[in-house]
Amino acid sequence: MNQLLTEVIDAHGGMDRWTAYQKVEASFVSVGGLFALKGSIQDTTPRQVTVWLHEQRGSMLPYGAPDQRTMYTPDRIAIEKVDGTVVSERLAPRDSFAGHQMDTPWDALHRAYFSGYARWTYLTTPFLLAGDGVHVEETEPWKEDGETWRVLRAWFPGSIETHSRVQDFFFDDSLMLRRHDYQVNIAGGFPAAQLTSEHVSVDGISLPTKRRAYTRGPDRRPILDLLMVAMDISDVKFS
Repeated sequence: MNQLLTEVIDAHGGMDRWTAYQKVEASFVSVGGLFALKGSIQDTTPRQVTVWLHEQRGSMLPYGAPDQRTMYTPDRIAIEKVDGTVVSERLAPRDSFAGHQMDTPWDALHRAYFSGYARWTYLTTPFLLAGDGVHVEETEPWKEDGETWRVLRAWFPGSIETHSRVQDFFFDDSLMLRRHDYQVNIAGGFPAAQLTSEHVSVDGISLPTKRRAYTRGPDRRPILDLLMVAMDISDVKFS
């Protein structure tokens, strides 16, 4: 394993502790300009997100109605009643984004798919970087407000659904994640820089509870006037 990745994983709780858990639950509040561009109704209702740690699978409750949830896997997105009755579903969901640009409208299943893979990525970082088929290398350090952050560049295999195949992860002196850069391929491939803060340790695992994703300029700096997604995370529990 890459030396920096080894240090980062140890700082976030260690691989032994991570593999002892099967899933994580958390409350998310998400708003931002991306959803407005997509014609998606926004509200500040907390949603309970469950993510499985060792397979790409997740759900979110409520979704569309108090008794509805999403069920996400890479090859299927569905909206279900809490008793499992299927309201709507889409197989091979990523194919439905073909030709999409930043302002292409989304339906309820589009947003559910985006939320499914994105939250899985966020709640399994940095441990997913040690997964099968993921290649990582340390690149040039990044200077930010007088700090120097170390950067891991990751190349993801086609078996993992995520924002883009190549992504950068920035870590501060304490090896906590401070920034995450990627292209949002399902929305025209626009470049994003997500700033992360307010880290907590839950059940021995460290993670940020505040995430703010901005469009990224040609100088690699986030454009702070263009907030695309804001996420506040609370009530985290591993099991």
